[in-house]
Amino acid sequence: MAQLGAIASIICAIGGAALFSSVHKIEEGHTGVYYRGGALLTTTSSPGFHLMMPFITNFKSVQVIQTDRSQEQALGMTGSEGGGVMIYFDRIEVVNYLVPSAVYDIVKNFTADYDKALIFNKVHHELNQFCSVHSLQEVYIGLFDQIDENLKLTLQEDLTSMAPGLIIQAVRVTKPNIPESIRRNYEMMEAEKTKLLISAQTQKVVEKEAETERKRAVIEAEKVAQVAEIKFSQKVMEKETEKTISEIEDRAFLAKMRARADAEFYTAQRAAEANKLKLTPEYLQLMKFQAIAANSKIYFGSEIPQMFVDSGPGTSKASAAMDERPILGLELWSWAQARHKVGW
Repeated sequence: MAQLGAIASIICAIGGAALFSSVHKIEEGHTGVYYRGGALLTTTSSPGFHLMMPFITNFKSVQVIQTDRSQEQALGMTGSEGGGVMIYFDRIEVVNYLVPSAVYDIVKNFTADYDKALIFNKVHHELNQFCSVHSLQEVYIGLFDQIDENLKLTLQEDLTSMAPGLIIQAVRVTKPNIPESIRRNYEMMEAEKTKLLISAQTQKVVEKEAETERKRAVIEAEKVAQVAEIKFSQKVMEKETEKTISEIEDRAFLAKMRARADAEFYTAQRAAEANKLKLTPEYLQLMKFQAIAANSKIYFGSEIPQMFVDSGPGTSKASAAMDERPILGLELWSWAQARHKVGW
């Protein structure tokens, strides 16, 4: 009985070890590949728990999405035609994606560590090629921003023909290390460029401020000119209004004076016509007698006072007065004499 128990225990231990060896897990983002006797089997597995033949079959989990980082410094010789300078790239990162359906072919051809053969060896080679055809200035400053994209395109072009299904998503290359003396020179050059840029920006700011001041002055001048023009237009309109009012008043006054002159002319004309009809000899004679009757001084006697007689040489005052009768007083005297004789 003791021997049976020992045998059963050994069988259970062997069964448990076999079960433990046959059950395995594939993580998400990985694909399982299997080896039997060192030969790659065609079977692959997706993430999850799986069973395999114990003891004689083993597996490897191949990561299909990964970021590979180079652990070695990549060397590059820049500008070989000008006595190149050796530079060092401390870190290179390559983000790649392996299509699950292509895992078997790539692992079969390049092993499970395919990234070393297909990516990093190629990256080092392409960096050397890039550095050899460019100067240190271009690699370190001028074209450094293009290194990542150039490496990605070059790697993908080769992988498309050598390992279909392996896709390069991104490449990141750190700034290379250069000799200290050259680095200081570049720093001084960058400092001078920075000063130049600051000076250029300062000049632009000054020019912008001057342009702003000029525009402000132009705007102020235009505003003053517009205000002056408006005021001038107002004064011109006021003067034109005053002129118009004056012309209207002058025309009204002229019309008024013309109407008055026409009225006076018409009155004088009508009065002249009336006088022409009115001043007959009989009417004039009547007026004469009325004037005589209205005289307040009447002289009586046989002689006219000397003041009414214009005596000439060789003639008597009385005869001269009687013959010529030059003035109204003589007529008045004769009329008074006649009244005296008839006894009025």
